[in-house]
Amino acid sequence: MAERKVKIFTRFERFWHWTQALLIVTLMFSGLGVHGLHHMLYFGQAVTIHTIAALCLIALWVFAIFWHLTTGTWRHYVPDIGGLWPIIRYYAYGVFKCEDHPYHKGFWRKHNPLQVLAYLGLKLVLFPTMWITGITYLTYEFWQSTPNASAKLELVASLHLIAGYMIVSFVLIHVYLLTVGHFFEHVRPMISGVDTIDLTPEEEAYLETSEPHRLKG
Repeated sequence: MAERKVKIFTRFERFWHWTQALLIVTLMFSGLGVHGLHHMLYFGQAVTIHTIAALCLIALWVFAIFWHLTTGTWRHYVPDIGGLWPIIRYYAYGVFKCEDHPYHKGFWRKHNPLQVLAYLGLKLVLFPTMWITGITYLTYEFWQSTPNASAKLELVASLHLIAGYMIVSFVLIHVYLLTVGHFFEHVRPMISGVDTIDLTPEEEAYLETSEPHRLKG
């Protein structure tokens, strides 16, 4: 294994990450306003901002899905539960003993097994639940004449709220884990795109031959 500085996150990945973060924070803020948990926005304003931010996030995700599929980046999200237990043990125990992180990021394996499962849950379960329930809620006038429409609307709203709070929990845990170790060292790669990673001989040979511009040191 060779330790090298590599531009591991592309410009689109960084744009997607920070735009998504901004939109999620906007949705959190406006959603809390819709439910009356703060009064910094009028109800109508909160609904409008929430709706626009949600539609922008859906559009961003359409582009992101297309990009993942066409570039092969989806492979970074293939689960590998074989190394899951050492990661769980580290965050539950080892981190408080100042142990070294058991996972070393690679060019073709950016995320550790726990991150992969968390991202899959977010992208395959929570986000689709938010989109489906949100769109169903917005289009209520088209199905309000169906049997038990009010009960269905209450169920849709409850699922939307539960998924929303679970996403809030994910964001809080994500930010907390950034403080484990050196905060800026975790954030910097998503700003510059460059990170120090362990390259296998195959990865190093591929980069030197096919994408030498990614190698920074």
